[in-house]
Amino acid sequence: MDVLAHGVGGRQDLPLTLSQLVIGAAAALVVSFVVLGIAWREPRLDPAAGRPVPGALARVVDAPATTWVLRIVGLAFAAVLVWSFTRPDDTDNPAAGLVYVLFWVGLVPLSLLLGPVWRRLNPLRTLTLWVRPRRELPAGLGYWPAAAGLFAFAWLELVAPERATLPVLLAWLGTYAIVMLVAAGVYGPGWFTKGDAFEVLSDLVGRLAVIGRRPDGTLVWRNPLDGITGLRGAPGLVAVVVVLLGATFFDALTGALFWLRFVQESGLPPVVTGTGGLLAVTGLVALAYTAATRAAGRRGRASAERTPGELAHSIVPIAVGYTVAHYWSLFILEGQRTVALVAGEPDFAVYSGVVTPTGVANLQVTTIVLGHLVGTVLAHDRALRLFPRARAVTGQVPLLGLMVAYTVTGLLLLFTG
Repeated sequence: MDVLAHGVGGRQDLPLTLSQLVIGAAAALVVSFVVLGIAWREPRLDPAAGRPVPGALARVVDAPATTWVLRIVGLAFAAVLVWSFTRPDDTDNPAAGLVYVLFWVGLVPLSLLLGPVWRRLNPLRTLTLWVRPRRELPAGLGYWPAAAGLFAFAWLELVAPERATLPVLLAWLGTYAIVMLVAAGVYGPGWFTKGDAFEVLSDLVGRLAVIGRRPDGTLVWRNPLDGITGLRGAPGLVAVVVVLLGATFFDALTGALFWLRFVQESGLPPVVTGTGGLLAVTGLVALAYTAATRAAGRRGRASAERTPGELAHSIVPIAVGYTVAHYWSLFILEGQRTVALVAGEPDFAVYSGVVTPTGVANLQVTTIVLGHLVGTVLAHDRALRLFPRARAVTGQVPLLGLMVAYTVTGLLLLFTG
């Protein structure tokens, strides 16, 4: 079975030349930084803000019946996936599309619209609802299991040999499910909140939804930036956002001509170069992020050790922007095909009218730049809380350099192919 392609659109479809685009994007970040420094002098984002959702709607959202409907939907999706593993391992099998397109890619827009919805849909959580925890979660564990799970899935999606075939998918998913169920058997269903890679992803992205909860649990309509600003530093959180961004960068790298040439000329098995590349790119993203945020902490006379975790929330919209940029056309085109295969219609004609090379290129540029601009706003507002007022702007200079570097690198990787 062929590995799913990730999208259409390229450098020839850009509205400007690549150099003009990169310079313009970098300039937009610098200008936004200056404007924020002048006009945004006090913290404005508040996770407790928001307008309460009307009572009738809130009651529907919080009703046990609604929760159980979502749990049944999650179990049904799992059942369809299990059914797909009983089908022939050929191009008409929907398993790869179910995992890589509808689930992995679809989880991002679904969470952007509805919030951390995988918490209710997660079939593994549903299967362990009545398990009583036998141990308390270690305080220092935090998000580390989720970070490991996200990296493992990135390796599956981008590196693993024959990754669209049933044996490989079944081995990975089966192993992951066993690990999650055993951990939940020890620590209870609360394990999934920070231990399950996909619940954590849904939670991070869902904090950018316009509907969410205040710290006291009240359901509200809110500014999405108020929601994500409630995310504070915790063990492993930096690793999660670094893996999300690093995996997306590596995904773009695999389509670049110089990388394809290197893989062909190295003489090494693709799994070796792929694994090394994924580790190297993720490590470089981690190094750049840690160096910049620690430098910001020192310049701002705050704790250099705490600053990376406190600013991790600013990477979430960047990761979302790259996800949309990379996978939009894949989701639209292969999503239709996957649904058709599940319905038993392998000859279904996919509608591609909304996916044009120029439109995709414009969307890619917009989402990448917008993600970095939102990240800059979030970092600025958090810096106003972390740093003394006199140091709040100058302390952010390393962060500006980081945002510019990420933007330039992302655009070059995406359109140098």
